[in-house]
This record gives sequence, structure tokens and C-alpha cells, in this order.
Amino acid sequence: MIDTSPRPFAGFSYLAQRGVGKLPIVLLHGIGSNARSFVPLMRALEPRFPVFAWDAPGYGDSDPLSADWPEASDYSAALNRWLNHVELSRCVLVGHSLGTLIAARFAAASPSRVAALFLISPALGYGAKKGDPLPPAVASRIEQLDKLGPKNFAAARAPKLVADPDAQPHVLHSVERVMASVRRPGYDQAARLLASGRLLDDAAKIRVPTVVVVGAEDRITPPASARRVFKALPSSSQHNLYREIPGAGHAVCQEQPVEVARIIAEVVKNMATAHA
Repeated sequence: MIDTSPRPFAGFSYLAQRGVGKLPIVLLHGIGSNARSFVPLMRALEPRFPVFAWDAPGYGDSDPLSADWPEASDYSAALNRWLNHVELSRCVLVGHSLGTLIAARFAAASPSRVAALFLISPALGYGAKKGDPLPPAVASRIEQLDKLGPKNFAAARAPKLVADPDAQPHVLHSVERVMASVRRPGYDQAARLLASGRLLDDAAKIRVPTVVVVGAEDRITPPASARRVFKALPSSSQHNLYREIPGAGHAVCQEQPVEVARIIAEVVKNMATAHA
């Protein structure tokens, strides 16, 4: 069962659920989200795996990072501290959207701690130099948040994340509610991570089994972008996979949690069989 009240622990808040499997699943959310966005996926995975979903630094009740313009390595180091605090030495690491920048950097730096990596709706990042003007697409996010405030910002942006908002009003409401809880300076720091992120560079350094997943109707990080990430992975690995999920947009973990859970469970099962 999921404790839907995030647990505060050593400067982090997070959700957790027990499971019978030995290999925990760790979930990293995107820029306009938090741990609660993963509740549908956690429920779909229950009770097969222990699952942990963090609130990234500056989100939920997690402390923000000290750097005004943090990079992927800063978030990766924070992830390392949190995993140590919750005593997870090895896991299946799942990043969604901005969370893929953190997950990929961590997997590249600490491959012994990642049994498998999932890059879902991967955000490529803009490759800006630290301290340079923010790319227009990133700067506009902060400007909109300043102008509209979190609630109206979420109302304006959430429909873009769902493939068919009219057909799934409950998903739209969930995406909007979670996005409305973003706060400063966490969002600003995450926006700067997005500005300087270089997912394709990190993908080329990953040496663990990696699965790239994207909604076929994703308008934020479209399938063509996800295929670039898959092609950037080392070609020598026979364990990398690419999956598109029909009828899903950017919020695929909320739109199609059962299908995302099925893909994760299938990969973990095949890993166990291969090492039996």
C-alpha cells in the first residue's frame, strides 16, 4: 500500500510502497510534477515491487539545492544521498521527462547501482552553458509562472501534456493539480537544469540495460526525439529497447500506468530469468 503523505527524511520527501520483489523501482518525476504524479503507476506495479518516488530538490517538502544554477551532476549527487538515506544500494531507475536527465547522469556515473534504466518521455535538454541567457523555451516557462502564478500556470499548460484531455478529464485534473503545487526556487533550478541538460551526451555513456519509452501522441517530447535518445545509446548493448505507447501523450505514466507497469515488469522479469 502507498503512503500518499510524502515522508520527510534527511531533507527529502518521498512516497514508498512495499512489494514482494527484491529489486526496488525508483521513480524520478519531471519539471512540472512531483512524487504524487507516480501514484497511478505505483498502484499498477503493486504488489510486485517495492517502489520509491522522490520529490526532487525544491519540490514537495524536499529542500532545494544550494546552487542557483544546478546541473545534472548536482541532482545526481542529491539522488545518491537520498538513495543512501533510504538504504537502496541498487535499483531499477525510472526517469520521466526532466527526470531522465538526472537518471541518465546517475546511471552513467554509478552503473553498479542501476540494474536497469528507463527513460520515459525523455527531455533532451538545450545544452546551454551555465550562466548564459536561458533558451527562449525555458525562459518562457519562468515568465509564465511569474505572470500567472502556479494555479493558472498549471491550468494553461496541463492540457498540452495529455493526448486527449477531453477523453480523460480525471487525468487532466491530476496533471493540473500536481503542477499547481510547483514552488520556487525548485522550479527555477529545474528550469536551469533543463537549459543546460545534454541527455544525448549522457546516453552515449550509459552501460546498463536501458529502455526508452514515449507516448505516441507526446507533443512535448515527441517520438522522433525519443528515437534520437535510443540511437545515442551504445550500439553494443543487446539489452536496450524502444517502446511507443499508443494513445498517450507526455503524461504517459498517468495516462497509461498499466502499460508502463507492464513494460517495467517484463524487463525486470527477463533480467531475472537471464541471471537465474
